[in-house]
Formats: sequence, C-alpha cells, structure tokens
Amino acid sequence: MDITVRYEPTSDEVVRAFSLGLRRQLVTLYAVLVGVLLVAAAVLFAIGVLPMAVAMLISSVLAPPAGHWWMRRRARQRLAFLCVPTTVRVTDDGYECRTDESTMAMRWSMLSGITATPEFWLLSVNRQPAAFLPKAAFDEEQQAEIDGFLATRKAGQVSPA
Repeated sequence: MDITVRYEPTSDEVVRAFSLGLRRQLVTLYAVLVGVLLVAAAVLFAIGVLPMAVAMLISSVLAPPAGHWWMRRRARQRLAFLCVPTTVRVTDDGYECRTDESTMAMRWSMLSGITATPEFWLLSVNRQPAAFLPKAAFDEEQQAEIDGFLATRKAGQVSPA
C-alpha cells in the first residue's frame, strides 16, 4: 500500500478529532469533578451552609459543559498550526504528514491503538491521542484499502468507535 493525498484540515475537524481522542480522559475527569462537587454540596447542606451548598450544586451541573467549551476553545487556538495544506502518505510501514513547515512520520508499530470513527482514524500512543487521519482526505477506494490494512494489524490495536 502506498497512498498519497493532499488535504487541508479545518479547525473544526482538528478539534473534533482530538476531542474524540480525549473523550475517555474527559469523561473520567468530569465524573470525578462532579462527584467531588456533589459530596461537597452534601457536606455543606449537612452543616447548614446553604448558599455555598447551592453554589456547589450549580457548579456540578455547569462544570462539564463549561470544561468542554474551554477545552474546544483552547484546542482551536493551540492546534491551529495543523490547519494548513498537508500531504499525507500512508504506506505499509506507517504514515507521514508533510507541510511547508514540518514533517511528521510514525511507524504503525509505534502506535498502541487505532480507533476508526466515521470521520477519522484516531492514532494513539500509550492510550494518549497522538494523531489522526481524516477519512475525507481519501476517496472511497483508498478508505477501503486503509480499513482493510488496519484490520490486519494485531488484535486489540484497531478498535471501532
């Protein structure tokens, strides 16, 4: 396999890809945060500090959407450098992304996980998002070839979304 395409990801695509890659960590973080806020509210109700207890309850409701909004806004700012014309090359050995200012290549063996979503192939190293390949960059035949190749990777490395 040797597929080369030229593509320019939008900032929305980049943010969606990394949001999907971070979903597991974010869900855990929000669950812990909401749990702590609810316990704090219960304690404050029990000792009679009602205004602070109500504030903790409101915070437990608002924290996840506010955190999600902040993370997306921050990612859009920090990952803007990815929104440039990019040449993506996918081979049997790995993949490479080249722009006018950078080149990044990874061998498939370096990756600890590949998650296929309807829009992306999310690539991770040590359960952390490392990169993504946008399916929109490839035509249907190329997508099928890449999907077939990734399906032959060792068990447990490729997972559906």
